[in-house]
Amino acid sequence: MENTDWKNLGFGYSDTNYNVRCYFRNGEWGELEVSSSNQITMHMAATCLHYGQEAFEGLKAYRGKDGKIRVFRIDENAKRMQASAKGILMAELPVDKFKEAVFKAIKLNSEFVPPYGSGASLYIRPVLIGTGPQVGVKPANKYLFVVFVMPVGPYFKEGFKPTDYVIYREYDRAAPLGTGTIKVGGNYAASLRAGMRAHAEGYSAVLYLDAKEKKYIDECGPANFFGIKGNSYVTPKSESILPSITNKSLRQLALDMGLNVEERKVPVEELAEFTEAGACGTAAVISPVRSVYDADKDIRYTYGDEPGAITQKLYDKLINIQYGCEPDEHNWVSIVE
Repeated sequence: MENTDWKNLGFGYSDTNYNVRCYFRNGEWGELEVSSSNQITMHMAATCLHYGQEAFEGLKAYRGKDGKIRVFRIDENAKRMQASAKGILMAELPVDKFKEAVFKAIKLNSEFVPPYGSGASLYIRPVLIGTGPQVGVKPANKYLFVVFVMPVGPYFKEGFKPTDYVIYREYDRAAPLGTGTIKVGGNYAASLRAGMRAHAEGYSAVLYLDAKEKKYIDECGPANFFGIKGNSYVTPKSESILPSITNKSLRQLALDMGLNVEERKVPVEELAEFTEAGACGTAAVISPVRSVYDADKDIRYTYGDEPGAITQKLYDKLINIQYGCEPDEHNWVSIVE
């Protein structure tokens, strides 16, 4: 890895040395297995291929100034994967086994954890799939859990720079009472068409409205949305938003900074009242919003060419905790031993 240009990594897949796997058979989870193959084989009637029994997570490992490797809020990812599994009737992986697999994958690929100061990190992708064959619509009786990792740069190529978002009312990401609150691939498949259109038209992502009434902000394609209004951190609440671990952390940091935190329905017209806005998630961390263009109403809400002061402060605080540069007052960080 000596010749790697860590500072100019994009956010994309690359091979590393090993991945970690675990199988659910005969009603129980087996032992962790290490593989050097980037391929998996499965039955052609596997439920993940036909009925969408698939869930995944995303988290990151960071190399600190002290050389130690840290993982951020791994318990929350483990519990969210359990919630996803429960939502589409897959076998739930125990939290301890999830954590053991993630730590093992990091340690086996430690040479791929980017150096401190590069702006890059090790992205960790745990995925759970139904591998048992079914032709009738019902859950599988066999599952495969895999953890693979890769070094990545910023999710948005601009990094921590404001970008433009767009609202299209003819697309929905997820319906209320559907799978929007769990991290399954179908939600992302549903966002591809609108996302590709947005990119073609010069926007970094789509800001979705609620599928039922088209009155309230839902979330961005790959991230949760937040806005700053006076002394308040405001983020949408709905029955179709994925609970972001990054957003949960930012809400706590906002409280620590003396801000009010409002998690509620946010009418689309309220975009005009925010002085700052951002999208947040594991991959993006925080992506400041420069503007939101409502394509149907030909209205543009603007927030500036530089990150807002509060957004900058939240970003710096979060990143410094993740890299071990500031005290971890909420016990969010686990050190990979």
